[in-house]
Amino acid sequence: MICVCALLGGGAFLFLKLSDKKRASRNRDRDEAARITANEFVNVKDIRGKFLYTRDGLALCYLKILPISIDLFSKNEKRQIVRQLTANMSSVQYPFQLLAVSRPVDISPLLSELSQTLTASSDIKQKELLKQEIVEMGTFALSGEVVERQFYIKLWDRAAEGAERDLLTRLKYLSGYFEDCGIQTEALEQQDIVRLCNLVNNPSYVHLEDTDFTAAIPILESVGVV
Repeated sequence: MICVCALLGGGAFLFLKLSDKKRASRNRDRDEAARITANEFVNVKDIRGKFLYTRDGLALCYLKILPISIDLFSKNEKRQIVRQLTANMSSVQYPFQLLAVSRPVDISPLLSELSQTLTASSDIKQKELLKQEIVEMGTFALSGEVVERQFYIKLWDRAAEGAERDLLTRLKYLSGYFEDCGIQTEALEQQDIVRLCNLVNNPSYVHLEDTDFTAAIPILESVGVV
């Protein structure tokens, strides 16, 4: 009985010791995770000029694709844009990534224009209508329910000597491919890259969109692509 009690006591002692070590290890891991900075979490080392540098040794740059209204084009014009852009992009022999992010529509220019019109107007009825429109637009701006899709192309390469020059050359060629089709683009500068990182990684910048969807098969036959 003495031996059995000694074995049980030793087993309980070892169990408690191992439990304490595991608990200490979990607490240490939790403390280390709490000390991780935001840059380490999103893998951003630095943002300078037109480039974002990651902690794993990559240099990235971004091209913003400015929107166009395809409703203003005929079917033949749409086919021409698709064919020309497809032919241009088929010559790209390096990797790139298309990013599509949502953000609230910036209606501050519209509000500014309405305010100027209101100030210059002398018609009482027009002033009343302009005031109602400004209030309505302000409601849309504060609610964040009116969102727009923004599209970017991301290029990357290993951060080495000459990498930035090669990336800028690729960015210039890509911009030319789109501009040949009448689609304007612009290379993101430092502040624009910071805003894009906020859109992608900062929940306070993100607007929750409706996720309801219906099953459908996309067909490009209407623009002449089979």
